[in-house]
Amino acid sequence: MAAPATATAAAPAAAPAHTPLASASLYVGDLDPNVTEPQLFEVFSVVGPVASIRVCRDAMTRRSLGYAYVNFHNVVDAERALDTLNYTNIKNKACRIMWKHRDPSIRKSGQGNIFIKNLDKNVDTRTLHDTFSQFGNILSCKVAMDDQGNSKGFGFVQFETAEEANEAMSKVNGMVLEDKRLFVGPFLPRGDRESSTSERRFTNVYVKNVPDDVTDEAFEAKFKEHGEVTSAKVMRKEDGTSKGFGFVNFKEPETAKKASEAINGTKAWGGEKTVYAGRAEKESERKEKLKKKYEAIRMERLKNNQLVNLYIKNLDDAIDDDKLRSTFEQFGTITSAKVMKDKERPDVSKGFGFVCFSAPEEATRAVTAMNGQMVGSKPIYVALHQPIEIRRQMQAAQGARQGPQMLPRFQVQGGMGMPPQMPMGFPGRNGGPGGVFMFPQQMGGPPQQFRGQPYGGRNQGGYQQMGGQQGRQQNRQAGQAYQQGQPGGRAAGQQQQPRAVAGANNQPAQRQGQKAGGVQMTGQARNMPQQMPAQQPGAAPQQAPVPAIPPSSMSKEQLMSMVVNAPPGQAKQILGERLYALIQTEQGPLAGKITGMLLEGLDNSELVALIDDHAALHGKIQEALAALEAHRQQQTTPSA
Repeated sequence: MAAPATATAAAPAAAPAHTPLASASLYVGDLDPNVTEPQLFEVFSVVGPVASIRVCRDAMTRRSLGYAYVNFHNVVDAERALDTLNYTNIKNKACRIMWKHRDPSIRKSGQGNIFIKNLDKNVDTRTLHDTFSQFGNILSCKVAMDDQGNSKGFGFVQFETAEEANEAMSKVNGMVLEDKRLFVGPFLPRGDRESSTSERRFTNVYVKNVPDDVTDEAFEAKFKEHGEVTSAKVMRKEDGTSKGFGFVNFKEPETAKKASEAINGTKAWGGEKTVYAGRAEKESERKEKLKKKYEAIRMERLKNNQLVNLYIKNLDDAIDDDKLRSTFEQFGTITSAKVMKDKERPDVSKGFGFVCFSAPEEATRAVTAMNGQMVGSKPIYVALHQPIEIRRQMQAAQGARQGPQMLPRFQVQGGMGMPPQMPMGFPGRNGGPGGVFMFPQQMGGPPQQFRGQPYGGRNQGGYQQMGGQQGRQQNRQAGQAYQQGQPGGRAAGQQQQPRAVAGANNQPAQRQGQKAGGVQMTGQARNMPQQMPAQQPGAAPQQAPVPAIPPSSMSKEQLMSMVVNAPPGQAKQILGERLYALIQTEQGPLAGKITGMLLEGLDNSELVALIDDHAALHGKIQEALAALEAHRQQQTTPSA
């Protein structure tokens, strides 16, 4: 380990550690993603009784976020853990411990935060902490590392007060540590750095589109006309031929700016291409610019292709781009059709593709007509394409509608040790919606499982999937339900099943907070999907949850997404609820009968068209009213 640098003799003695509001909670950062609560308990329990430990995890993936909170029963033990366990290796990675601050303004304000650069590769976080600890109480200290665990050559130290940070900057700036002279200055957030350096000073100039026959001497001579050059180089391949670009470093920033402005956009050295000359950017800067550029292009493409781009899967291996286009061109103008191919085997289809139409109406007709149809030797699945961001938002929205979601945290009662051989872990996706600690003492039956189906699948909104004769009967029952004044009810054969009761003999299941062997599970962590009650053998299966937003209140995009992903019978019922809401505002009590007549007499594509075309809907309503009036007169006319 590198020895810490020696500051001046006038440096103050180390300030006593101050705990924020007598808190016994510690923040433990820079953790390996595979570190779990039991492993942290083994590390911190040697200091004193641990009250609870929680590793913070992502709400969707349940992966560790790389930090945790450790709560002790008293402040003395927490302070001893901070002094003795800081930078301890846990799974071959040094952890970083600091006091937990409930007020985020303390760490976000930047007060007392300094930036250190030009660090030697051998200087680690502990060495940096030892170097600056003599100037005051350090709240946080970190040396930036890359993915391989190697130092990036800079770090950060945050003191408790600004006075301590100013004294450290004045004493350590320019000092030599491990044969390197340090730069120590105030920390500036990235946004402030960019705004404060809008006119960036630079001496290194990047030049591209340099003619192949330009030598290093001619390259340097061109720039010497504008000021003193310290170095100039044309980058070349192994065989000595030019790569077409180079770098020039000036002594003064003013001359570098002047030269880049004079040569940029010209055809210097008599070449055919226009030369570019500008500030030499770091690789990270170039990647960030390209990322923003490509993201803007992608978002513009998604905006233009909204509701017109179709996703088709289960394609026959013989289907290529031309056959895919010819299959769908009967529904409208196709702007693009593409069958996705294997990267390693370009001739092998992946079994799915995309078709983009010029108008949303054409795409809707194609989805309604082609979903489930035989193309080649396979029935294809057709739906509106949804970007991954939208799918993630729908999943997050569904999780939010399920109510507060808590992840039990590991808690030890009364400072007692962990029971030996306690089974705990985080099951995968097949084991439930998220990871929980399982204790045999708390399990009164089979493991509990979340039985709700994710929103957006084939059985969306709790509608049951039916096909063949049963599906056609479902359509007739849907129309009859509306005629009987049951727009929101279920058709025959879809009666709601009773919810199973957890525990034997109808006794409530044990709470998660029950004690077991000195260990308690508490629901104080966030973002854990709620578990459904355990189901007794022989009990009826639970019904899939009904969406919080009914079809009558959905936006056009949400409704179309739900319709195209549902079988025809279910899609008709979804459209019926939307039409009922529109008809009810005009006809009131007759809305149910009119909606049922429309469902029985029109197909799905015609129903979709009525939702957007109010004039056509009004015409259909008048036709239905005329039919009802004729039927009424026929019933009231006495037979001859």
